[in-house]
Amino acid sequence: MTKNLNQLLKQAQQMQQKMTILQKELETREIEVSSGGGMIKIKINGKQQILGLKINKECVDLNDMDALEDLLKTSINQAIKDSQDMVSQAMSKVTGGMSIPGLF
Repeated sequence: MTKNLNQLLKQAQQMQQKMTILQKELETREIEVSSGGGMIKIKINGKQQILGLKINKECVDLNDMDALEDLLKTSINQAIKDSQDMVSQAMSKVTGGMSIPGLF
């Protein structure tokens, strides 16, 4: 019984070390999301931090700011979702598909 418990603790420590390394790596991973036919481009990292934002001047109409705001909101939400998906996929490789609450 003690041998199994020790082995389980060792595996948990190894998983924790791998997750710590992966978390640091994910901070440096970047993805770019484009929407509105390339009118808005957002670069985001694995910590869901916006690193870059490009707005094509053709989509800026001062008489229709609502459209630009909607496009930005949609683009940002998609970038966050794509970043979260990237993190989730990377974490599932380390955890073997186990869902561990509070990791990301």
